Amino acid sequence: MNAVTVITSGKGGAGKSTITAGLGAALAARGKRVLLIDCDAGLGCLDHMLGVSERRVFDIADVVAGTVEPDKAVYASSVSPNLFLLPAAGTEEDVVSPDIMRELVGVFSRFYDHVLIDSPAGIGQGFLSAVAPARRAMLIATPDPVCLRDTAQTRIRLQEAGVEQQRLVINRFSCFDFRAQGYYRDLDSVIDAAGVRLIAVVPNDPQLAAACANARLAPPDSPGTMALARLAARMEGNQVPLPPLEKF
Repeated sequence: MNAVTVITSGKGGAGKSTITAGLGAALAARGKRVLLIDCDAGLGCLDHMLGVSERRVFDIADVVAGTVEPDKAVYASSVSPNLFLLPAAGTEEDVVSPDIMRELVGVFSRFYDHVLIDSPAGIGQGFLSAVAPARRAMLIATPDPVCLRDTAQTRIRLQEAGVEQQRLVINRFSCFDFRAQGYYRDLDSVIDAAGVRLIAVVPNDPQLAAACANARLAPPDSPGTMALARLAARMEGNQVPLPPLEKF
């Protein structure tokens, strides 16, 4: 099985789907074949972010029901070459069971270098299904006490599900806001609150958010795009230092 990563957050609104789409594009830009699986049943948005929504006919629920061959429910993104999407089920009633998710991802992962699973926020049934086939997890959090408290709880649930390799992505970071709000002394305090090893800091970048909302790539020199490119490199085993936070 190739690299299977679940991207999750304890709290909604942390930017999980934006990170999933942007990271998928960053890995694809490195020449990797990448599949995104949207597990947010009833609330999936990756089809819109990747320019798939107007072509979408089938989704993961159709594959599980056996009404369509798996490859017929996978759509090439119009945003980036080498980037593909298996859309979320249309209703919460169609959440895929953990056992079936393991089987399904096991099949798909043979044909991709990376499989990124976009988990619904929280720790409900959709979360359990999304994490079931994962070998590693990216926990997306903004640097505020409420989000980090929920991230710490999600870390525990991931451990209970057997996902030991976990990394923290601090999203929407602004050095000015971080200091002005005064929730934490420094970045180490944020990491301690989450209880997860840091892998990336993604700055607050309106260009990245706007690009995802409009199904296009952000400029390659935008702060968010560059941060995700560094994250993609780290995921592939490259040693990439964290830039000074004053730049964010």
